[in-house]
Amino acid sequence: MASSVDLSSAYRHCRQIAFGHYENFPVASVLMPQPQRDAIAAIYAFARSADDFADEPAFAADRVGLLRDWKRRLDRAPAGHPVFVALQDARRRWRLPKPLLVDLVDAFLQDCRQARYANFKQVLGYCRRSANPVGRLLLRVFGLDTARNLADSDAICTGLQLANHWQDLGKDVRLRDRVYLPLDEMRRHGVTVAQLKRGEFNPALRGLMRFQVDRAEACFAQGEGLMGRLPGRLGLELRLTLLGGRAVLAKIRAQGYDTLARRPSLGWFDGAGLLAKAALGRLR
Repeated sequence: MASSVDLSSAYRHCRQIAFGHYENFPVASVLMPQPQRDAIAAIYAFARSADDFADEPAFAADRVGLLRDWKRRLDRAPAGHPVFVALQDARRRWRLPKPLLVDLVDAFLQDCRQARYANFKQVLGYCRRSANPVGRLLLRVFGLDTARNLADSDAICTGLQLANHWQDLGKDVRLRDRVYLPLDEMRRHGVTVAQLKRGEFNPALRGLMRFQVDRAEACFAQGEGLMGRLPGRLGLELRLTLLGGRAVLAKIRAQGYDTLARRPSLGWFDGAGLLAKAALGRLR
């Protein structure tokens, strides 16, 4: 890494990460106004890099060490790293709370240490650190972080995280031995971790997944009032994000709730339809 990185190059690096990484949902897209778009790209690049440390095979030798160093960098000068050069500027300009950034890294550290969740309360605790800070930081950048907006944002972000968990059920079990389904609810439905590892989908698992998908949709419904309070392009961007989450849930339903065998994903055709709905203000 070069010893010095100018601010424009740092933000360009963050935009490349934001636009270049596969995601279901839009991140810092051209719908966002500048300079807020650059701030969101810096936040995303910070979180995306930490997420990669926790998940990608290239970092398997020292995931925890890399994540601890990533968190410590929040208290140091940027030292030429483009993500932190951009993030430092965004933190200063928009008064981004450090605890929200720390929460994101702590969620990825949790992924390195915890692969099972005893109950839904524990899953919600993970969502509070892994997803909710993103919405809160976004609202701070736009100066819209009222108590009401934050509560609705938390509900939507939790729904998005849950949708991603159920979408990635098979991938998480096979590649990471990670199960976000609450163990007490698995027992009540007669589903076991061994069954998930075998890729065995049956009516019991279908019932459990239906329950989880409905729960994620309930989170979206709880928070969707936020959309009516957000102005202009920000409102359009977040309507698109909410529609993306609901589209993932719809695809899970359409394949009979079986995400062990195949991961449902959104394509370009889906995106075009979602953009049209978002522009028309349709949330379902």
